[in-house]
Amino acid sequence: MSVGSVEEAEGGKEETVLTAAAAAVRYYSVAPGVRLNVRSGPGTGYSIVRVLPEGARVPIYCQKPGTTVTGPYGTSNIWDNISNGEYVSDAYVQTGSDGYVASRCA
Repeated sequence: MSVGSVEEAEGGKEETVLTAAAAAVRYYSVAPGVRLNVRSGPGTGYSIVRVLPEGARVPIYCQKPGTTVTGPYGTSNIWDNISNGEYVSDAYVQTGSDGYVASRCA
């Protein structure tokens, strides 16, 4: 998430102003009972950079095609970018859709 600016509001309290892109990011649940591998790119051939714990919720900043994976939510080649250089298979994220729910990654 990016913060556009911090401004002084009336009464001396700080107010955080978010950019439109940061405000549009939605969080989604990872499949129940799953510890999900987070990879450095959109595929199983990329290295694991960390593992999400059970019950995790993830933001999806953009999505990209990659290795096809079968998981609790079907078979998909869509990979979700959850942070800079971090991707998870969409087949393990409950987005409510078999297609893209965010813009394509550049």
